[in-house]
Amino acid sequence: MDEWIDDWMLIAFDSTQQALRAEMLLEFAEIEIDLFPTPKEITAGCALCIQFPKEDLPRVQKIIRDEFVEIRGLYFKTEDSYDNIPM
Repeated sequence: MDEWIDDWMLIAFDSTQQALRAEMLLEFAEIEIDLFPTPKEITAGCALCIQFPKEDLPRVQKIIRDEFVEIRGLYFKTEDSYDNIPM
């Protein structure tokens, strides 16, 4: 696996509705997030993604699973792209 570039990961979505739903759930869980334009390297149906600190990955995965949030994928930035990680 490539070295991670920064300490942030992102969630991409196929719908704005799911992005906004995830935003609400993650904010309720007091996870630091930022709405962010979906990078052009990631093919998704929604122009918004959510960026979050990588140390919150287990909590984010649990919320996505428990609340049945529909996502395109979870990604981390490498030197020259974004790599998908298993859900």
